[in-house]
Amino acid sequence: MADVVFAIPGDLKSTTGGYAYDRRVIELLPDFGVRVSVLPLADTFPNPSATDLAETARLLKAKPRDEVLMVDGLAFGAFTDDVLQALSGRVVALVHHPLFLETGLPHSRKVEIKASEEIALQHASHIVVTSRVTKRILVDTMGISQEKITIAEPGTDPAQRATGTGAPLQILAVGAVLPRKGYHVLVEALAPLKHIDWRLTIAGALDRHPDAVAMVQNAISSNGLEDRVTLAGKVVPATLDRYYESADLFVSASLFEGYGMVLAEAMARGLPMVIAAGGAAAETAGESSALHVEADNAPALTIAIERALTDKKLRDRLADAAWEAGRTLPTWHETARRIAAVILGLRP
Repeated sequence: MADVVFAIPGDLKSTTGGYAYDRRVIELLPDFGVRVSVLPLADTFPNPSATDLAETARLLKAKPRDEVLMVDGLAFGAFTDDVLQALSGRVVALVHHPLFLETGLPHSRKVEIKASEEIALQHASHIVVTSRVTKRILVDTMGISQEKITIAEPGTDPAQRATGTGAPLQILAVGAVLPRKGYHVLVEALAPLKHIDWRLTIAGALDRHPDAVAMVQNAISSNGLEDRVTLAGKVVPATLDRYYESADLFVSASLFEGYGMVLAEAMARGLPMVIAAGGAAAETAGESSALHVEADNAPALTIAIERALTDKKLRDRLADAAWEAGRTLPTWHETARRIAAVILGLRP
């Protein structure tokens, strides 16, 4: 068995897509001859304090040199020179999506973190990304060699096909309430559609970005949608399964997705979709299974959602295509196999 130390910032039990990806990879890598030990890093990444950076450097220096180090990109892109100098041996960076493309960052911070990511990624022996779009971004905007990058798309578990509810029409959106997820845009897009009997459930953590939550709550109240929109918060898997089962339409207004795991999960359940085509979202959910609109465009989103809500034949057609596409999505074993090949290939 080869050994890899997987450095992950924050709470590995978090329900967000990046942490879910990390957990499944940790679970399955031993099936491909790679033994994993987790090295917890501070939860302040990608905005660590000087104390956290110093502790990170100390932890990395203590790692046995003969073990491969894999670092989640949430931390890796924020490594300073002192931390990078602490790296030794073979290093794999796992990039879910570039940090500098996070929505809501001041321009000066975007420039700063892009430069930090570019320098850090040059120090990696190899880079694993979760989509073709992310690979293109690293190659085109950071000058990373294509040969240095491996794509390991997230896996998707098989699921039962959703049956829907029908009256009122249940709209589902999934993911933590963050500026990048565009939930305020979604609420504004739904405001003109009060003549249709619909309900929206947003299932995702409410403790990650208080300002984003306040923005969504304000959009709900200012448009008089308190009886239409539910902020369900973080839910257990069984509850999320029930939301998927009863949904009639899945909507994503995300401004950028490195892959879009929730889109794949909706496809696996045969849900018709309306999505903002930001980042890799359009590649994950093609136009046969989802209506695509420009990201951050509430009027366009209104038109697309109205089409989907008022045309059952359209919803059925999108649902059938999503169900078929969902049968071809990568499995988690395929994801782990690709990453294991990278790690094993770095052995001396």
